[in-house]
Amino acid sequence: MKKDSLILLLLLLAGVVLGGFFGYLARDISWLSWLNYGQTFGFTGANGTPIVLDLGVLTLQFGIQIKITIASIIGIVVAFFLYRKM
Repeated sequence: MKKDSLILLLLLLAGVVLGGFFGYLARDISWLSWLNYGQTFGFTGANGTPIVLDLGVLTLQFGIQIKITIASIIGIVVAFFLYRKM
């Protein structure tokens, strides 16, 4: 059971990455540009820069941004169906 959930997680991650990549490639094609439509959200400071914690000796930067696009959602759905077929 644990192995199956790891395979599902890896397939979903691959679906998000490949979907986002195809959406990025399609951004300049007029009839496919809708695939790159999405929303960016995350945990950052002002102007989208990482939050910095300067302790004098140690400096830490915190930040994460996620961009969900139509193509990445399609990639997740395709990956899930591939998992179900396995």
